[in-house]
Amino acid sequence: MLHRMVGDLMTTAVVSVRRDTGFKDIAQHLAEHDVTAVPVIDDRGCPVGVVSEADLLRKQESQADPGGHLSAAYLLPTERAKALALTAEELMTSPAVTARPQWSVVEAARAMARHHVKRLPVVDDADRLVGIVSRGDLLHVFLRRDLTIREEITTDVLTRTLGLDPGAVTAQVTDGRVTLSGTVPQSSLLPIAVRLCESVDGVIDVTNHLHAENDTTAGTPRR
Repeated sequence: MLHRMVGDLMTTAVVSVRRDTGFKDIAQHLAEHDVTAVPVIDDRGCPVGVVSEADLLRKQESQADPGGHLSAAYLLPTERAKALALTAEELMTSPAVTARPQWSVVEAARAMARHHVKRLPVVDDADRLVGIVSRGDLLHVFLRRDLTIREEITTDVLTRTLGLDPGAVTAQVTDGRVTLSGTVPQSSLLPIAVRLCESVDGVIDVTNHLHAENDTTAGTPRR
C-alpha cells in the first residue's frame, strides 16, 4: 500500500528567520506570508526553535488594558521574559520539535500531540530545514475521494496483499467509512483485513460484514 509520508504533505517553501531577527520583522513575516509561526534557523540552516503568534502576543498580554478595565496579567518568569523579548532567539520556543520527510502521518500526528505543537519543521539527515508540516497538512489524507480509497482497498489490500478473490469480497466506501462484505477462506483473515483497511489513508472507520467459508455466521459489525 502507498502511504502518504510527511515529505509528500509538507510545505517546502518555508518562511524562516534567524536568531537575531527583530520582533517587528517577525510580525511582518507572519503577516506577509499568512502563516502563524516561523522556524528559527542557525547559520547551517538547522532549526533551533519556533516563534509563533502566541509568542509575539506575550508583549500585549503583559500590558495593562489601555481603557483601564483590566490590570496587567500575571506572567510566569519564562512568559515575562518573552514579553520583554526583542529578537527571535529570545522569543522562540526551543528546542524545535522536528520531523523527517520519511515519517508517516501517524508518526507526525503523535509527535504533535505529545509535544502540544501545531506544526513541525521537517529536517533532512544533516538536520537542515527542508520543509514544515502542519495539522492541516496531515488532515489532507482525509480529503481523498471515496472512489480512490475503494480502488486502493480492492486492488492493494484485498487482492494483492491478502490474495482474495475480487468476486468474493467487496468494499463500499462512503465519506471515508468502509464496509467490507463477502467471504474469506479462513477466519484468521478477518481481523487482518479490517486492520489493513483501517491503515489506508483517508479511512475513518471500517465495518466488517465478512465471514469465513467454514463459518455460516456473518462477522460482527465493527465500528
